[in-house]
Amino acid sequence: MEKHYYELTLTMQDDFVEFIADFIANIAGHGIEIGKGTIIVRSEHEVAFVQEAVESLVGTLGGSIDIEYKNEVKDNVDWIAKYQNSIEPIEAGKFYIYPSWYEAKEGKINIKIDPALAFGSGHHATTFSCLDAIGTYVTGTQRILDVGCGSGILGLACKKLGATVELCDTDPISVDSCEENFVLNHEEYEELWEGSANQAKGEYDIVIANIIADVLKFIVNDLKKATKEGGLLILSGILDKKESGVVEVYNDLELLERKQKDEWITLVYRKIKK
Repeated sequence: MEKHYYELTLTMQDDFVEFIADFIANIAGHGIEIGKGTIIVRSEHEVAFVQEAVESLVGTLGGSIDIEYKNEVKDNVDWIAKYQNSIEPIEAGKFYIYPSWYEAKEGKINIKIDPALAFGSGHHATTFSCLDAIGTYVTGTQRILDVGCGSGILGLACKKLGATVELCDTDPISVDSCEENFVLNHEEYEELWEGSANQAKGEYDIVIANIIADVLKFIVNDLKKATKEGGLLILSGILDKKESGVVEVYNDLELLERKQKDEWITLVYRKIKK
């Protein structure tokens, strides 16, 4: 163990804590401690790049999240144990999401995820709403594509319901973490690739994209093309103030359901048969 470690503290409006924490987990496999209005990132290596990445993300969201940063070097402690003590399991619809240092729950569909590995631990509102939608619309016989898969949590939920699952993410860390989490849960996917929906082969019964509004608008044609006629498109990661822009470019689809949790929107569409 090194004598010192690096600690980055981010302070912000509490509503955005889980979203930013999930983003940080996607780029840094370090311990993340979540508090009221705060996120603490600890590592034995420099973490300044985390601040730079968060600043870039906030920029893509139009600067709508105000964050203060504090970067320190501290004497080493067992911060991994502190991190593990800060993470608790969560129930989302039919699913029970829990880290490896907890036990599975009887009567639930159990998904084991270690949150620091990549985006998506079930705690953020967008992931929670997607899991709820999956529990409603996935019947166990569909071919499903998870775009921007992060930790693989949504694909795992579909797989545990009996679906055939393919996944992709532009971040190689997420691709690796997704693969690890499928192994951790003793499940298998059909395909997993580094990239986006434009590399998908054929059409899918359900396409899931839990990303951010600007990206959902940018890859709109790829997502529609990947969805078969009569198929479903589940979109999430949409801040309420960005919803109208997303709705505008998907207005040729039939809106089946709109879910809102905190400031975050999830939209379920059906691709209309011609």
